[in-house]
Amino acid sequence: MKYQSGSIGRAVVARFEDNEDFLQALSDLAKKENIRSAVFFLVGGAKEGNIVVGPKGDEMPPEPVWEQIKGNSEILGTGTIFWDDEGPKAHLHMAAGRGETVKVGCLRQNSRTFLVLEAVVLEVTGIDAQRQKDPASGLSLLRL
Repeated sequence: MKYQSGSIGRAVVARFEDNEDFLQALSDLAKKENIRSAVFFLVGGAKEGNIVVGPKGDEMPPEPVWEQIKGNSEILGTGTIFWDDEGPKAHLHMAAGRGETVKVGCLRQNSRTFLVLEAVVLEVTGIDAQRQKDPASGLSLLRL
């Protein structure tokens, strides 16, 4: 394990509107506010999204298993924001449910808000963390 110790900086509260791409909006918010490292929490609704619900096997690079969020769903999620060479990247794991159907995974594409989605972003200061492409997995992983 590698780690760094920092402090909580600013707290930002955001509301995403109906049909807004909330994954992109989180990255845009971090860029606008120059938030280099953060943890965030989401609560509200989503009507669209593509999530990875696990790898197909144990081989590297992992082959993702994709599921779609279709239709209006209640969501609860938590994630991190760290920058790579291109800018801030939000990494979100969430649960999305409608009726008796619940999907849990890593949201990677096509995020769309249903009605309203609330976020609390807590900036982490005093650390030097960033995302870098990992050759073995092909993913942009956290480097400390």
